[in-house]
Amino acid sequence: MTQKIKVFILLILGTTLNSYAQTWEVGVTAGAMGYMGDLNQNNALKLNQAAFGFSVKRNFDSYWSLKLSALQGKISADESKSKYQQEIDRNLSFFSPITEGGLIVEFNFFDYGFDYSQKRFTPYLFTGVTLTGFNPKTDFGGRIYELKNYLTEGQTDYKTLAYSIPFGAGVKYNFGRYFNISGEIGYRNTNTDYLDDVSGVYASAVSLQDNTPEKTALRLALADRSANNIGVPGTQRGDFRKKDSYVFVGITLSYTFVSQNCYF
Repeated sequence: MTQKIKVFILLILGTTLNSYAQTWEVGVTAGAMGYMGDLNQNNALKLNQAAFGFSVKRNFDSYWSLKLSALQGKISADESKSKYQQEIDRNLSFFSPITEGGLIVEFNFFDYGFDYSQKRFTPYLFTGVTLTGFNPKTDFGGRIYELKNYLTEGQTDYKTLAYSIPFGAGVKYNFGRYFNISGEIGYRNTNTDYLDDVSGVYASAVSLQDNTPEKTALRLALADRSANNIGVPGTQRGDFRKKDSYVFVGITLSYTFVSQNCYF
């Protein structure tokens, strides 16, 4: 995890876990991530990379809960495998690790719990806030390059830490009294357009000049990876949508603790 996300998680733990508790859950999560952005504009459910995580949740009652979660996964896109000729011609690609820390509010539709009068099954909705660390890379000529180091659109810089307001839905089921299994889908619309290192227009050769001829040549090559050098400066490189997003679909197995004096 990036250092800022670690600090974020510790701060949330400090403010939410050091309290007098009645019901807590801890869980492990596994699933898949997908990406929507300049290199995947049409398929919102293109899941192509695994993701894993854990969570600590405080259930305030049978309807409302607050969850601290962490996810580690990966997103990617490769236009050489696209079904659209325009994208094949552009020939851009990337992959990026995703490290996410989030504080999530859940709302259950039913009176959910393990008492005899409660429902063992419920659909639910969730939203919250997440911090996401990313680092777009590409495999070019058999070598891996961290694209932020080459600023392929001539920009001055961009941050590799983004925030988002996630939203989604799921279903959960209680079994064995204290165990729960849930499945959910959630979208993260981030505040960055550089998850994929692609955003606006092709840069001019002048804006890609660097301190050595070798790095200048590499920046030019990474900026326009098309076979026929279609990247005319000032023409469209990205899709001009302002933000990138990603989706997580996963299953969580959790265990519920019931205590009158639970301190973390």
